[in-house]
Amino acid sequence: MAGIKTDLYLGDCLEVLANFDADSFDLIMTSPPYADRRSKTYGGINPNEYVSWFMPRAEQFFRVLKPSGTFILNIKEKAVNGERHTYVIELILEMKKQGWLWTEEFVWHKKNSYPGKWPNRFRDAWERCLQFNKTKKFDMYQEAVMVPMGDWAEKRLKNLSKTDKSRDTSKVGSGFGKNVSNWLDRKMAYPTNVLHLATETGNKKHSAVFPKTLPEWFIKLFTRENDWVLDPFAGSGTTCQVAQKLLRNSAGIEILPKYYQVAKENINRQDTRGNMLWEEIVKFNSADTTS
Repeated sequence: MAGIKTDLYLGDCLEVLANFDADSFDLIMTSPPYADRRSKTYGGINPNEYVSWFMPRAEQFFRVLKPSGTFILNIKEKAVNGERHTYVIELILEMKKQGWLWTEEFVWHKKNSYPGKWPNRFRDAWERCLQFNKTKKFDMYQEAVMVPMGDWAEKRLKNLSKTDKSRDTSKVGSGFGKNVSNWLDRKMAYPTNVLHLATETGNKKHSAVFPKTLPEWFIKLFTRENDWVLDPFAGSGTTCQVAQKLLRNSAGIEILPKYYQVAKENINRQDTRGNMLWEEIVKFNSADTTS
């Protein structure tokens, strides 16, 4: 890991980032405190005030992100008085006014979410990962996240019909066609925008740790070795740990001293234990939200 930097900062990202140069980061990957959540640690932000709290920080994110960079925001709206609050939708619209392009939305499916129900809904088993960019031309390395074709391919491609061997026009009249025979020799395929990751964690020192596989996927997709990754709500340092292991430089900012200390310990422990620690954490860890 010689030459790879992992910088941790204690403070509010709004103030800390003011000291950073513009166009510094290739990827911002973060999960801020959700509205009215973590009230005993982060104080909780009223849903009606969430957008006004977030937007000055988004302005700094925009400034320090490279034109070729990407911002991934892991967030989930909550229910208030029996209905979903609109603060995430309002946030997206305000960010567009600020100059962000809302390029894509990924869904993190928490595949081992605990069961449960309320009078008018069931337990959440997914969260948003919103992709924002400054320009339409941004760095993206799709081959880095390709997945095995799977058993279905062998069965599907075993006996091809006549239409499978040509660009057959869609039967539903969409105008799109396919040539299934093009997949005969392919071993890998591009993934969908739904990420199926479990929600286990070995980190009990933070109330809301997302799985290391989540930032790992986005870091591979949007950066290369030696690029710079920022997590402005660093929590226990999950994003920085993954960036370090993938040979990316990173900066993490955490406002609470106790979590800042946890992040430092996690990064230092990874430094000394290396691959042994990675083998332990690669088993799809997570608790809920926030890195």
